[in-house]
Amino acid sequence: MEAAVRDRIYEFLLESGLRRTAQRDAIIEAAFSHTDHYTAEELLVRSRGIEPSVSRATVYRTLPLLVESGLLKELDLGKDQMLYDPNYIEHPRHSHLICIDCNRIVEFEDRNIDTLENCITKRLGFSPATKQTRIEASCDELKRSGACAHRVAQDL
Repeated sequence: MEAAVRDRIYEFLLESGLRRTAQRDAIIEAAFSHTDHYTAEELLVRSRGIEPSVSRATVYRTLPLLVESGLLKELDLGKDQMLYDPNYIEHPRHSHLICIDCNRIVEFEDRNIDTLENCITKRLGFSPATKQTRIEASCDELKRSGACAHRVAQDL
């Protein structure tokens, strides 16, 4: 985890009147030491790998704080559970493509999407408050060959 990210989080906690604890430190380290998306339960497992005393309750109380800090994004990608994305720090306008066959999530950025979203909202008489592009698609590899390397890896 980058020192600048750590500093911003601890500054936010201090401004919120919250203290640093070994459990929070482990959760923060686990939350930002990977670039992949994760659930609260996956974060709990990662956090306990750093500090075994991390409780489920502390993870569920800390996640909203990290989202409120602006360093972590909570995503509803249609999987009946929230996912958390630590990649908004360096890429605040990225979008997601979700494979409906293997559940792989691919992040991408395209300035044309931002322009299109702005044009659509203006044309319809709106000013966007937030924007999030999510594309759900079928895996071409699975259609072409009958197998998908990501699906196999996920099933293991």
